[in-house]
Amino acid sequence: MNIKGKHVGVAFTGSFCTYEKVWIELEKLVEKGAHVQTIFSDSAKTIDSRFGKANDFVKKAEKITGKKPMLTIEEAEPIGPKSLLDILILFPCTGNTIAKLANGITDSPSLMAAKAHLRNNKPLLVSISTNDALGMNMKNIGLLLNAKNIYFVPFGQDDPEKKPNSMIAHTKLLIPALEAALEGRQYQPVIC
Repeated sequence: MNIKGKHVGVAFTGSFCTYEKVWIELEKLVEKGAHVQTIFSDSAKTIDSRFGKANDFVKKAEKITGKKPMLTIEEAEPIGPKSLLDILILFPCTGNTIAKLANGITDSPSLMAAKAHLRNNKPLLVSISTNDALGMNMKNIGLLLNAKNIYFVPFGQDDPEKKPNSMIAHTKLLIPALEAALEGRQYQPVIC
């Protein structure tokens, strides 16, 4: 599938250690001709970490996409009624965001974007990055794997010895997973 001209939302959450991978894939989406709109969760837009400053992340997203990121629930809400996106990616998607999404909690711009987008029966692609995927969050991942219009970037354990419950998406598979989701199918294998 050609993604040129597709309206792609990329909703950032607080897994700052994966942002370097996000920038690479964000640039690829733009290079392939997608119209990319970023959305930042409250954590993503405010927390400075050892991986960088929140304000710098917001500026970098705008520089790559050429569009001002959505930073508030109010800015993200029209995604639904105005049908602004063809697909939305939660990238990276923390365990906290997974749990809230699975339980219908909409308390950040990224979650509002997901809720608003899903009301249009359009695909939501989840790119997980969580230290508790094989722990407390497995039940939430299971709920989302079984939910209509929700797809996953294939994922696997990132450090089985030191972090046995941690899983992370294989971000190099983002575009093939996105193309599959736009066709209404889950890219396989999901866990690899």
